[in-house]
Amino acid sequence: MDIASLAPTALHRAGRAGFWLAVLCAFGLLFVTNAFAQASLGTSPDYELPNDLSGVHFYLITVDVGDMVYDNFGHTALRVYDENTDTDTVFNWGVFDMSGGVVSFSYDFFKGIMRYRLETHTPAQEFNAYRSQQRTVWQDRINLTNPQKAVLYRRLLWNLQPENVIYDYQYFDDNCTTRVRDYLDEALSGRIAAHNDGVTNQTYREIVQDHYASVALIGLSLDVLMNSNIDRPVTEWESMFLPVNLRNRLAGIQSDVAENGKRLPLLSDSQQLMEFTPPTVQQDPYRIAAITLLAPVLLLFLLLKRIPMSYFATHSRLTLNLAGFSFRVLGLLGVLTALFSGIYGALMLGSWFVSDHLDLHHNVNLLLFWPSDLLGVFVGLYWLLACKPWPMTHNSKPFINYYLFAHGVGMAIYAVLALMELSAQAIGQIALYVLPGFCLYTLLVALVGFQPAKPRNMFF
Repeated sequence: MDIASLAPTALHRAGRAGFWLAVLCAFGLLFVTNAFAQASLGTSPDYELPNDLSGVHFYLITVDVGDMVYDNFGHTALRVYDENTDTDTVFNWGVFDMSGGVVSFSYDFFKGIMRYRLETHTPAQEFNAYRSQQRTVWQDRINLTNPQKAVLYRRLLWNLQPENVIYDYQYFDDNCTTRVRDYLDEALSGRIAAHNDGVTNQTYREIVQDHYASVALIGLSLDVLMNSNIDRPVTEWESMFLPVNLRNRLAGIQSDVAENGKRLPLLSDSQQLMEFTPPTVQQDPYRIAAITLLAPVLLLFLLLKRIPMSYFATHSRLTLNLAGFSFRVLGLLGVLTALFSGIYGALMLGSWFVSDHLDLHHNVNLLLFWPSDLLGVFVGLYWLLACKPWPMTHNSKPFINYYLFAHGVGMAIYAVLALMELSAQAIGQIALYVLPGFCLYTLLVALVGFQPAKPRNMFF
């Protein structure tokens, strides 16, 4: 039998084999795609849906800002009412555990370990908590079709599974509000993202400053500690990490639900469930910092006096009049300055080694605030208690002089970066309000803060 006679049979068999291989690949691809879709949407045959989704109603719960550090961005929750079973449940993604103590929780937060979780409560439990915090609450009905309700309902059931309840909280990217945003966008097949694909005229830094205007010290501290990552413009999609922004942007989207031949907005039947006065905006923290630093420094400059040259001195020295008063002022100012500068510096530098908060790394403000400034607390206490300059020795003199000189160089570089706008990080307010007082304080310390070491005498 020649090869030519075998060719048609072989090709036929090869064709059939290829056909079945293609069929198997198609079924395999269909299976994998379906499995991926199931995982993506959180759907599973185990998640039983209500028999009549028309009787299931979803509501957006928006809570205004509070006066605590952790609630100054506000809060979002999702309320689900099933009239078939007369069950009413609020889904809250803003729950965290502080049972280990404030110190342990704060250290984990600094490291970037923020384990938040989803909890469900009755409306009475949820609203009583907001009432006790005196926070305004709004409720809006979310108009969804039954297929959209099915997607959202399955996602909530998926999230309630023990392995999915806890999540890694990120204050801008994954919080109680972005969870609701993402789940609604999933149910609406990406329509929320499509309607919010622009860029706002605000940066994250400006948003943080606005929302911490009622807690001046926290607002100033965050401005110092956070780097250039938060100085880019926020997109419309990203801006919905804020509860009020999410509510406002959802209100501008049409739903697929029609009533009397007209499509309804995505949010309707708005209600203000409770109303309270928002937290009071405090004074500008930078102006307070400038006055606190500049006023006593300028006063002490007015109290400068020259000491005549003595036998031991190689040149004339400056000191302060009214030593009992002036050195106590210098000491108090020294302790406060050393604490703030040292703590800020330690947090910024330490974040590079132990924290996953990338917004704290590579911070330009390390030119001004040094962890080693904490040593200045002891010097400040000496001024406060002894009412005289810190006595230098021949061993400590070079270190102190070089340290003050290095601080001066850091301030000069910082000033150039600010004036020439060479830094991607927004440092204008610090340069305007803090840097002048910091420079004058450092100069004052160099002039009167340390008593020169006496020259060595070969005869004694």
